[in-house]
Amino acid sequence: MEGGTPAARKVMVVADPSRESAGALQYALSHAVLDNDTLILLHVDNPNAWKNPLGALFKNPTSPGGARIGGIGSFSSSFVGLDGGAGGGEADFLDGMKRVCVTAKPKLKVVVEKAETTEGKDKASVILAHCEASKIDLLIVGQRRNTLSNAILGPKRGLSLRGFDTADYLVENSKCTCVAVQKKGQNGGYLLNSKTHKNFWLLA
Repeated sequence: MEGGTPAARKVMVVADPSRESAGALQYALSHAVLDNDTLILLHVDNPNAWKNPLGALFKNPTSPGGARIGGIGSFSSSFVGLDGGAGGGEADFLDGMKRVCVTAKPKLKVVVEKAETTEGKDKASVILAHCEASKIDLLIVGQRRNTLSNAILGPKRGLSLRGFDTADYLVENSKCTCVAVQKKGQNGGYLLNSKTHKNFWLLA
C-alpha cells in the first residue's frame, strides 16, 4: 500500500426506515468507513414489514414513546418514517440515508441496492446471500433487543428469524465481519455485538 493508505473495502449497512437502521448508519459513518471505502445501503423489501400499526411509531419520531427508540434525534429524522407505515416511501428514506452519507463523507462512494424476500427465504438469508455475492468486507446492522430476556437467557438461537433475532443470526452466520449496533441516546454511544466482542460499549 503506497503512502500507508488502507485497502478499500466494501461496507454494507442494512437500510430500513427505523431508528435502529439510522443508528447503524451513524455508527458506520463515524467509526467504520473511510473515504476510499464503498458504502452499500441494502434494503430488503418485505411486503408486510411496514403495513402494520407499528408504522405510526416511525411516522412521528418525536412522540413520547418514539423518543426512547434509538434516541438518534435529528440525524434520523430526515428519513425515518417517510413511508408513513404504508411501504410507499422506499425511495424517500433511501435517498435520505444517501444524502446523510454524502453530507458526512463527500468523498465516500455510496451505492443503494435493493433485494426482495421470496417464499422460503427470510430477510437474514437474503442479506447473507447478498453479502457473499457482493464480496462484502464488513456488514453493519441495527439491533433492537428485549434487554431483560437477552440478559437472562442470552441471544435466541435456532428460532424464527424475525424481529430481534435477525441481527443475532447475521452476526453468528455471516462469512464477513458483522457488527450489530444499538444506539444509546443522542450522545450515549453504541452497544456493539460481533462474534468476537459481546456487549461492547463504544462512546459516540
